[in-house]
Amino acid sequence: MRILRLTLGAILFAGGIVLTLLPGSILFVIAGLVLLSYDWPRARGWLKYSQRTMTLSARKIDRFLLMRKLR
Repeated sequence: MRILRLTLGAILFAGGIVLTLLPGSILFVIAGLVLLSYDWPRARGWLKYSQRTMTLSARKIDRFLLMRKLR
C-alpha cells in the first residue's frame, strides 16, 4: 500500500507541476503532496507551505476585488 501511495502521489505531484498553466492543476499538486505527506515528512512541510501561501493569495485577491468594487 505504501508503494502505491508514494507512486500515485509522485505522479499527481509531477503532473500538477507540468500542468501549471491549466486552471485547476494546483489540485493535482495538493493531492500529490497529501499522499506523499503520509510517508515523507518533507512533503508535509511543503503541503503546509502551499496551503498557507494559497490562503494568503486568496485573501489578497478578495481584498483587491472588494476595493475595486468600492471605487
